[in-house]
Amino acid sequence: MTIAKLALQALLGRRRFYLLLAFPVLLIGLVTLITVLTDGDAAWEIVPGLGYTLVLPLVAILAASSVLGPEVDDGSIVYLLSKPVSRYGIAISKWLVALGATLVAGSLPIFVAALITGDTTRAVALFVGAVVAGTTYSALFLAISAVTRHAVIASLMFVLIWESLLGNLFTGIAWLSISQWGIRIGHALSDELPDPANLPWAIGASLVVTLAGVWFAGDRLRSFSLRGED
Repeated sequence: MTIAKLALQALLGRRRFYLLLAFPVLLIGLVTLITVLTDGDAAWEIVPGLGYTLVLPLVAILAASSVLGPEVDDGSIVYLLSKPVSRYGIAISKWLVALGATLVAGSLPIFVAALITGDTTRAVALFVGAVVAGTTYSALFLAISAVTRHAVIASLMFVLIWESLLGNLFTGIAWLSISQWGIRIGHALSDELPDPANLPWAIGASLVVTLAGVWFAGDRLRSFSLRGED
């Protein structure tokens, strides 16, 4: 709990927190404006397109890099690792904080934006998918933050090149895309969502990446203390 509180303070006490809030505000504001000017159907296309491929992963990047990245950058991670605390416990604590921020500032705004379009069923389906995708994103980006001091850049390249650019060009990328896994899980609740991949694969892949990401972050922290890295 102490580590989680410190991670939460680091997240809320930085300028990134205001940037964290800017993305959901932008999404909800844009959907509201288009709904008022046109109709809910026109605004609906924006929610999965912008919310899943841009807002949700960017929020996850900011959250994950804020709870771990600064400690790696300034070397203070060594002082934390000098305590008799499980490295995997540290990783799980920080991941839970990043996950909470991602769900509140990423998944929940997608639900609100979808509700504004006027379809509750689609909104619930998108929210469930966004929770799954947000959970997976936060674990992956936490692992990246434990590997490199340039975690934000590396994570952005993954989102912009793999998830957005290549994902829109090649349909096969959907089988290896976190956002598409979330959309496929949401499709199980609403047929109006796309069906980009197999449902068991989407569930299994999301689970594997999440568990592997948190485990790898903990293993990386353990190697930090063993080699005395800063």
